[in-house]
Amino acid sequence: MAEIQLRNLSKRWGDFVGVHDFDLTIADQEFLVLLGPSGCGKTTTMRMIAGLEDASGGDILVDGVRVNDLDPKDRDVAMVFQSYALYPNMDVYENIRFPLKVRKSDPAEHDERVRRAAEMVELTEFLHRRPAELSGGQRQRVALARAIVAGQRLCLMDEPLSNLDAKLRNAVRKDIKKLQRDLGITVVYVTHDQTEAMSMADTVVLMRDGHIQQVGTPEDLYSRPNNTFVAEFVGAPPMALLQSSVLDGFGADKTIGIRAENIQIVPKGEGRMRCTVNESEFLGAETLIGLDHAGATGLCVLKPGLSMMADGNEIDITFHDENLHVFDAAGHRLAG
Repeated sequence: MAEIQLRNLSKRWGDFVGVHDFDLTIADQEFLVLLGPSGCGKTTTMRMIAGLEDASGGDILVDGVRVNDLDPKDRDVAMVFQSYALYPNMDVYENIRFPLKVRKSDPAEHDERVRRAAEMVELTEFLHRRPAELSGGQRQRVALARAIVAGQRLCLMDEPLSNLDAKLRNAVRKDIKKLQRDLGITVVYVTHDQTEAMSMADTVVLMRDGHIQQVGTPEDLYSRPNNTFVAEFVGAPPMALLQSSVLDGFGADKTIGIRAENIQIVPKGEGRMRCTVNESEFLGAETLIGLDHAGATGLCVLKPGLSMMADGNEIDITFHDENLHVFDAAGHRLAG
């Protein structure tokens, strides 16, 4: 097993608090993503789990055992980083084998374990190449194989796909998720990329300024955001936010959220709002139409296929109340 409990975990540097009273249980074999903008505390939280940063307060428990005072090498975790951290003078075989040598495991088992890990990430034919002879995606697969080979039940991944192009990110993302399921390991994955979080996670923890904003499934965060920060951070395009004064029936000092897919363009005179087109962006399967309206931010509508509209055009839009999200003056969810 590899269940992780974080109890009131915090990290301070002088007067600056990077992580505030972080409370979370990560279930055995769960794929959990720490998501948020730069500086939100997600990497610091992961580094405290790994033992690369000392916690200023709180407890870290792995399978019920407090590990705060253990060195990183004694926490039985595998780590995969953005930079790959491969040894350039070693071939792929020796890079994968390295954790086994460090841990002084039985040399008679090394070859079988290395080759099994290499096969899982489709690197068998590259075992005698050096890192400089590999593509970025292949190097990241070496890092994954090295994490697999030692057999730890907990793997920490810090922005592992950031150095890859979009096509490779998509491929390696699928590899990581499949490996996690096949191996039955617990993964804590750090990213600022919501696409990675939404496509890979069992559970997403969205952070801001060292605080947890919401914990839930990707669908939870998308469909029922706790606050306006979550509403705008999760989703592409982000949820549009309207001042309640522009709509009837919602009272004062409220913010109303609506997603682009829930907005329809209707004939003039039949809509709830009249807007001005400010941009059209063709995305392939659909076109994103950006709209201006007083008291609204991020307002847009999606139209199928190539549906460009001229800037400055006035259009009417409508939407159903059941698709609206209502937030109070402080930005906290009320209903919808």
